Amino acid sequence: MYKVFVNDKPLFLTNTVEKETDFRLFLLESVDIEQLIVNMFNNKVKKAFLYHPDEKETLKKLKEKIPVAKAGGGLVYNKKGEVLFILRNGKWDLPKGGIEKGEEIEDTAVREVEEETGVKNLKITNKLQKTYHIFKRNGTYRLKITHWYEMKTDYTGKLFGQIEEGIEKVAWLNPDQVKEALTNSYENIKLLFENAEVEK
Repeated sequence: MYKVFVNDKPLFLTNTVEKETDFRLFLLESVDIEQLIVNMFNNKVKKAFLYHPDEKETLKKLKEKIPVAKAGGGLVYNKKGEVLFILRNGKWDLPKGGIEKGEEIEDTAVREVEEETGVKNLKITNKLQKTYHIFKRNGTYRLKITHWYEMKTDYTGKLFGQIEEGIEKVAWLNPDQVKEALTNSYENIKLLFENAEVEK
């Protein structure tokens, strides 16, 4: 089952129909995806299932209905075991950004972390899950698929938030601060930490 977030509300792509649920159910084949997204952005639909009988086809079908933007990002640890966070639009987030033409997605993730935070000497240590969310750019809704990587660095220099990306602050957070930051973060970011802690 895929979990796609629309304005931080869950949209599940599923091949099972669950009875007695507070989720609205839509058929992936026939749904007016734009109308559903608008309703989720406007709080008319809080959570929804998109049903298709073949689980392997669900993401493919969604991609046929909405343009896809591919991005790479990093869950970065320093030598002290602190995690690199950025504050953007008043919420804690992890550094990530869109892929450039001809670029490998791992290179995108490393480049974006460097550009958004100033951190160097990044080494990918693990491939994490992908996350999915829908956003609007230039009047068009897009499905952003972010490929996440665990990274380590011995960098101890200054942190620089990329101003043109609206980054207000960059910080290394210890485990207690991470827990606090996640109370003011995005559902996709929380997912990464839930699964990272399971793996550790």
